[in-house]
Amino acid sequence: MGERRMRRWSPFRRDSLRQDAVAGVVLGVQSVPDGLATGLLAGVNPLSGLYAYMVGTVAGALATSSAFMAIQGTGAMAMIVVDVPAVHEASDPARALFTLSILTGVVMLLAGLFKLGSVLRFVPNAVMVGFINAVGVNIILGQLANFTGYAAEGANRVVRAFNTLVHPGELQWATVAVGAATIVLIILLERTRIGPMGLVVAVIATSAAAAAFGAEGVATLSDLGVVPSSLPLPQAPMLGLVPSLLIPAVSLAFVGLVQGASISATYPNPDGRYPDMSRDFSGQGIANISSGIFQGMPVGGSVSASALNKVAGARSRQSLIFAGIVMAVVIVAFGGVVGYIAMPALAGLLMLIGYRTINVARMRSVWRTGLVQKVVLVATFALTMIVPLQYAVLIGVALSVVLHVVRQSNQVVVKRQVHDGGHVVEVDPPATLPANEVVVLQPYGSLFFAAAPVFEGLLPAVEATSRNSVVILRLRGRSELGSTVMGILHRYAGSLAEVGSRLVIVSTNERIDGQLATSGVADLVGPEWIYRGDERVGAALRRAEADAAAWVAASQGRGGDEPERDRSA
Repeated sequence: MGERRMRRWSPFRRDSLRQDAVAGVVLGVQSVPDGLATGLLAGVNPLSGLYAYMVGTVAGALATSSAFMAIQGTGAMAMIVVDVPAVHEASDPARALFTLSILTGVVMLLAGLFKLGSVLRFVPNAVMVGFINAVGVNIILGQLANFTGYAAEGANRVVRAFNTLVHPGELQWATVAVGAATIVLIILLERTRIGPMGLVVAVIATSAAAAAFGAEGVATLSDLGVVPSSLPLPQAPMLGLVPSLLIPAVSLAFVGLVQGASISATYPNPDGRYPDMSRDFSGQGIANISSGIFQGMPVGGSVSASALNKVAGARSRQSLIFAGIVMAVVIVAFGGVVGYIAMPALAGLLMLIGYRTINVARMRSVWRTGLVQKVVLVATFALTMIVPLQYAVLIGVALSVVLHVVRQSNQVVVKRQVHDGGHVVEVDPPATLPANEVVVLQPYGSLFFAAAPVFEGLLPAVEATSRNSVVILRLRGRSELGSTVMGILHRYAGSLAEVGSRLVIVSTNERIDGQLATSGVADLVGPEWIYRGDERVGAALRRAEADAAAWVAASQGRGGDEPERDRSA
């Protein structure tokens, strides 16, 4: 058994060597311009993007549960990095970036070790749709300077984009031509047999044309000093920057893990089983730590790269290792050629990626869902456009939580259960508790936090005339109650006792019994008037109703004095 398990985990499989090698070459070659472009998008040395693609792909292949998840830089993560001043304003921006990668990896690793995969289902779809679509717009606006050759000034990308539009005379038209030609070529070549390799051919062709024709003013990667000559060596992080990088690291981890989770749920492993999401979290963490050590930017599960890997024919995780080897060969053998890649060619590639990231249909679907989703969608989109992305996504999640609590608090309902022949009928509870009656109340909806005061307002008011009555509160189906609700029950039981009435609590469990005892509610109500529920639906309630009716009758007969209860029930 141990040998079979080891064989299943091993990244090397002879039976799929050819198919995985082909898929690895396709992904590896395509990842070279994509990695450089992602580094450019993040506002860092493009080589950090390429190194991240190489190291992250290999480390992820060895560490994740998913056999087909390509762990590389993503547009959303790059846009977060570009808005982190602690990286770009550091005394050593490169090492600050590597530190951010390692810290992001630590957050992801902890998420995996504590098995927080299930937490992602609480992330509202409206937040991610608003965020990802705004990222697409930001990618386009963020590359206008490289696409046009005009470095506009402004407080944010929207302002700088407007500045560019009103200064057409400042544009470098040769640069614009290279960028536009790249976009057109990618679109045309993708429709041929070249397929995904079209973007590689397009970037090479337009860069070569710019160099051959001596296009004036067209910047290249060599102008930035980007001429790789060897594989990256390990770098030590700047531990002093950890406090200022913690929030960006959490945001990066959040976005990366959400994108990675969609891959885990889409592609089953070769054995037919779906990957372990928590282990994929840990694997992405290891990939980020490895990327940071070897001079790379933060990485995460790439939906587009994973899809390309599968389309290219990958049969196992060894295709990803082949892709990493291909990138390493390009860096070592063709490093000098990389420097000739035209900046507007990469900008055109990124702008096309940004355009394809925008999904109007998904935004329209969320918009039609409801008011809360509309507010969250618009707020997240707007925040992503005007504030640093590291805060925008977290604010969007926080806003959705607040709106969810508000909505849940307004959905609390309390019904009175009455007997009608052989049926139990639910009606609205009385506004004021009448005298000498047994009133059975069944609450629906959340009773936590902001919902608790709403629940209190729905209880029948206790007046001086509300004597000798019993209010039975049925809690079946609830596993626990918050401290706020305990306070409400304590006040309500006290109000009933002051007019000679009482509160009875039905269908509790061990945890609720403990909460009632520690909050003092059990002492005020009386332990004998708290009924533990069991698997028999309605049994505890019937006993409570019978005891309550007897209590009311005896109380009337004694003029309101406390009657003795038959405890044998």
